[in-house]
Amino acid sequence: MVGILSEEEINQLLTDLIDTYGYDFTGYSMPMLQRRINQFYNLQQVGSFTALRYLLKNDPQYFRLFISKIMVPVTEMFRDPSFFAALRTEILPALSNFPLIRIWHAGCSTGEEVYSMAILLKELRLLNKSILYATDINPEALETASKGIFPQNSFQHYADNYLKSGGELSLQNYFEPYFGQVKFHDGLKKRIVFSTHNLAADTSFNQFQLIICRNVLIYFNQELQNSVFTLFDSSLETKGFLALGSKETLRFSHLNQHYQKINHKEKIWQKL
Repeated sequence: MVGILSEEEINQLLTDLIDTYGYDFTGYSMPMLQRRINQFYNLQQVGSFTALRYLLKNDPQYFRLFISKIMVPVTEMFRDPSFFAALRTEILPALSNFPLIRIWHAGCSTGEEVYSMAILLKELRLLNKSILYATDINPEALETASKGIFPQNSFQHYADNYLKSGGELSLQNYFEPYFGQVKFHDGLKKRIVFSTHNLAADTSFNQFQLIICRNVLIYFNQELQNSVFTLFDSSLETKGFLALGSKETLRFSHLNQHYQKINHKEKIWQKL
């Protein structure tokens, strides 16, 4: 074991990341960052804090590795099937009259949930007039997402989630075997735009009818959460929908009064 970085050393690293790459993690949960950065530090065995700092500032590939390890992707297809069932029956039909449906998956991780959304839209015959924007701070996760290729061993669980969410066919209809893995059909991927986006620092880039950001804000302090809610509010059309994770809420935001809760259990709000 190399040792434990102090809070002062971690704050110095965070300052370096802002100065060198423009990545601002200062509003993230400090206990989470301390835990994950120290895990990375000990696994890498670079020898010292000075060596770690030098590598992060001077080696962009090492920085990408660092981001991929501290921003651990946690996702699965049709995660929380009742949430996707609510999208299928309550939310997406309400968007069907729009000539173009724009959906933002903020913090999309490795992409399983955005592909789930594409399948939902296809089954509702809405995919061809939809654009899905899938963004994440982690370039390694985005690279995985953009390929649409996933390990085969998770797909029985994913197939069960799909059916519980109200799936009309079989999940196998949407992918093909690919060298021991599975690859989603290109017809799903062509409606998805993948891009890096830092919720802590970047600005709005479009107007959306639906924004999905699930289990990302739990890693942010209250100040950063409020900043992200302001970003979402400026990116969401009137009568558009915002979906959060099971432990996240608009309740304590200054924007709460401008939203109506549509589904209490699934944490879905509509902008008034």
